[in-house]
Amino acid sequence: MDPATRYIIPLVLLAATAAAAAIPAFHSALWAVLPLLAIALWDFLQSRHTLRRNYPLLARMRWLSEDLRPFVRSYFVEGDLEGFPFNHDERALVYARAKGQLDTHPMGTELDVYSDEYQWLGHSIQPNSAAPEEWRLSIGGPDCAQPYSAALLNISAMSFGSLSGRAIEALNLGAKRGNFAHDTGEGSISRYHRKHGGDLIWEIGSGYFGCRASDGGFDPARFAERAQDDQVRMIEIKLSQGAKPGHGGMLPGAKVTAEIAEARGVPIGQDVISPAAHSAFSTPPELLEWIARMREASGGKPVGIKLCVGQPHEIFALAKAMVLTGITPDFITVDGAEGGTGAAPLELTNSVGMPLREGLVTVRNALVGTNLKDRVRIAASGKIHSGAGMAEAFGLGADWCNAARAFMFSLGCIQSMKCHTGACPTGIATQSAWRERGLVVEDKARRVTRFQRQTLHSLREIIVAMGLDNPWQISPMDMRERVNSAETSAVDRIHYFVPPGALIEGPEGTPLARYWAMARPDSFRRVS
Repeated sequence: MDPATRYIIPLVLLAATAAAAAIPAFHSALWAVLPLLAIALWDFLQSRHTLRRNYPLLARMRWLSEDLRPFVRSYFVEGDLEGFPFNHDERALVYARAKGQLDTHPMGTELDVYSDEYQWLGHSIQPNSAAPEEWRLSIGGPDCAQPYSAALLNISAMSFGSLSGRAIEALNLGAKRGNFAHDTGEGSISRYHRKHGGDLIWEIGSGYFGCRASDGGFDPARFAERAQDDQVRMIEIKLSQGAKPGHGGMLPGAKVTAEIAEARGVPIGQDVISPAAHSAFSTPPELLEWIARMREASGGKPVGIKLCVGQPHEIFALAKAMVLTGITPDFITVDGAEGGTGAAPLELTNSVGMPLREGLVTVRNALVGTNLKDRVRIAASGKIHSGAGMAEAFGLGADWCNAARAFMFSLGCIQSMKCHTGACPTGIATQSAWRERGLVVEDKARRVTRFQRQTLHSLREIIVAMGLDNPWQISPMDMRERVNSAETSAVDRIHYFVPPGALIEGPEGTPLARYWAMARPDSFRRVS
């Protein structure tokens, strides 16, 4: 484009303004032309943005196109199976189940069953229609005085602050009606979590919100006071999360409103730092001893940990420490690197952390290989949104599943990718009062309950088709995937699943020997 074109728009607008002013019949056009002329002149004279300076007014079309691009791509360009993080078909399934609409699909699968990414569950010639209508899971090891009877699908960690108050209300009311649990996220327990009385899993991160001392450390007295609340059914210590493993954060003071300060136990309007690492422990034995103290202070409620697996030897170090001390967490929540609802550095989201499948297998191997699996339950969290996804997680070693984004979809999330801006158009991931106003708690709570119930129903249909009595009977050999377009293999031939006790009796005879040898029971650092 010729450099002289930068003068065209201001000159055309200037001429149009002069003509409109000179001809009485066009006086009304001044109201349209003058604002455009003002913007064009401002662009022409400013010095911060090159494109606006070189192409006044026209350059703003680029900004508009960028803003509209995600929506145009999603609604008009992408195929049903192409969108990310969740494609159209995945979102549509959640919407249909949440609304109680038809969730069946005509004309067969749209997936390429000969692609390298295709995987499936093996069904039986003799389906088991006598399988129970519902299963629940008792969580709590031998040191737990108040085990929790959990549903097999619960709401994963999402904090008040990241989500609006009405979104939290709707999730908790839905959980209350459906008899399943609602994880608070590390933002602690807010008034919106308490309003409807649904079961809570209180997540505690490195900021110790809700049990935070004035210096930012852990306050045992504050913890005991809140943990003994009847609504709190389990405590989850967050070591890391899928979207940004090993990363701390800071909540700017401008976002610390009175309600957020009340929930987190921090001063209003002051910056709040969540360190990358916990200050309450630094070694595997210290973590386990802290878990034991928290379990006692809570009155014997289940206490577990949540992490995205990074270094396998660290998981084995923790297992060695469990064997050595005799102390075990009641559960371990494995968050996959594909998980995440809030904002995170792109490099961490894309390049750090182990995906759910490999993370589940690693934790399962550590517990089974040390004969601890019967004492420690495993939860799977990471892009789970369907009965099939749950069944696959059970086959890899999970005892129950959590979901975050799927429950956001049940609230009406349209995947606008505005979560980190506060401009969520559906009133879910925002603190904007007028955006939040559009979310009707009673209506959305019904959708939350319905989605969870229908997803568990789809899990049962899979269990029936596989001829099993319960989802814990699914084994890796029941799942197959393509190695290439001409070959398939059972998952237990792709990933290694250690036999019970093998890491105690003869680790050198397993493919895990390298990581087992690196693991130290007294430190998360590897043996050099």
